[in-house]
Amino acid sequence: MTMPAVGPAGTAVAPPPTAARAGAMAEGLEGSQILRIAADIRELVAGGAELCNLTIGDFGPAAFPIPAGLARRIADALAAGETNYPPSNGMPALREAVRRGYRERLGLDVPTESVVVSGGSRPGIYATYVTLVDPGDRVVYPVPSWNNDAYVHLARAVGVPVRCDASTNFLPTRALLEPHVRGARLLALNTPLNPTGTAMDADTLAGICDLVLEENARRGAAERSLYLMFDQVYWMLTMHGVRHVTPTGLRPAMTPYTVYVDGISKAFAATGLRVGWTVAPPDLAARISDLLGHIGAWAPRAEQVATAAFLAADEEIAAYHGRMLRDVQARLDLLHDAIVAWRGEGLPVDAIAPMGAIYLSARFALNGARLAAGERLATNEDIRRYLLREAGFAVVPFQAFGDADETGWFRLSVGAVSVAEIEAVLPRVRAALAAAAGAA
Repeated sequence: MTMPAVGPAGTAVAPPPTAARAGAMAEGLEGSQILRIAADIRELVAGGAELCNLTIGDFGPAAFPIPAGLARRIADALAAGETNYPPSNGMPALREAVRRGYRERLGLDVPTESVVVSGGSRPGIYATYVTLVDPGDRVVYPVPSWNNDAYVHLARAVGVPVRCDASTNFLPTRALLEPHVRGARLLALNTPLNPTGTAMDADTLAGICDLVLEENARRGAAERSLYLMFDQVYWMLTMHGVRHVTPTGLRPAMTPYTVYVDGISKAFAATGLRVGWTVAPPDLAARISDLLGHIGAWAPRAEQVATAAFLAADEEIAAYHGRMLRDVQARLDLLHDAIVAWRGEGLPVDAIAPMGAIYLSARFALNGARLAAGERLATNEDIRRYLLREAGFAVVPFQAFGDADETGWFRLSVGAVSVAEIEAVLPRVRAALAAAAGAA
């Protein structure tokens, strides 16, 4: 017989409840698949395995430190006592620096009251969802894409994922989106895109903007507008002649319907500094600011002061990006060129030329292959585990970004690996691919 638990002074302790202890929203929120993959990697590293870890959407500080001028300004701000609460919508100097930077670098004339600073870009995404979207509203977003499914869940919205494939560089087009925008409340876009490293061109984005404008013109006075959340946190990291374009730069009439999400995390390898911002129509910016103020999702004051000063240092920024983009592109090109060469040898692989961010879209089309030992690689997860085990090659399947199809596409992220690590792993990857393809 099981004896009841006994607490202090002989009092009975109630057994744990059988019902869920968390609320329905938290209970239904799925954890990150990338974090689950990280557990596999840690186990192998602990066992002494040699790995090339291309799963991390971050930067290794040894290869990609933050700008020296930014670090120096943070230290100066701390020394000056900039350590108390910042204003809930951001330090005035930083909001003005963002406004000035958008005018000078992107050609966008936004008022300072449109700028709301947050502790990184993620609170800005969350605040945009919660400010615009009521429970049951429809949110349209392309897949693969980063975390839109999670934000839909947090907002208790209805997600409308629109699958994109290699024929459009995994980017949405007007034709793909048009069947889904009727009655929707939010369209979420990201370019350059995580996870694919591809970027929208002007014609594609202009067509999508025209679709939003036409949909809003169709709606009656009593029907709420369709808004565009435009995540451009990677916009400074474009390469091979790709030019970043913006909705309101292409179609000024989009100004009342566009919320930009941005920050320093990716542009300056400053993911841990937690300085981001949204740029929204002033009435929405005020609501976003109120929401973030209650959450307390503020960027640290010293980092805000330093970022404001650094954003005005055009020569420092240009010099930093000259080095950073060269080194990111070298890693991406090394992977891309190797995969293209393997494809020429007849191996079942493919890759899309890098356009921006720190990611490469690569295909290892081993789905259905049966290995010499009898193991069958049925899913992308099977392929991921095979490449990790046999080659020490750690990558993330597009399933982690909402793509349900088992087509062999993966994200390769280069911010935390060296050129030498990539060069060392490539022969092992080729051997593993050849072995699996030969066994098929």
